[in-house]
Amino acid sequence: MKTNFPRLISATLAAAFALATWSCGDVTTAFDCQAVCTRYKDCYQADYDVTGCRNRCRDNASRDSNARMKADACESCIGDKSCLSATFSCSTECGGIVP
Repeated sequence: MKTNFPRLISATLAAAFALATWSCGDVTTAFDCQAVCTRYKDCYQADYDVTGCRNRCRDNASRDSNARMKADACESCIGDKSCLSATFSCSTECGGIVP
């Protein structure tokens, strides 16, 4: 039986690259979701369930690339804005991630 070593190496590298790319997206989404949910707690509701919010956000992002982009856009928008400024400036970007 003849093995095709170059083809095996190529397939292995492609799988490793796909896994690395997918994992980075999850880490970024986790960070975006955590930042957005924590900011909501800090600004609006001291007893807000950040863990539940983060989990819902991450679940949505894993199923829908638009949700992942929305979490990223929300985090980028709120940046270092005050709570009041973020409320008025970022409602479109953050709507649906937090109440």
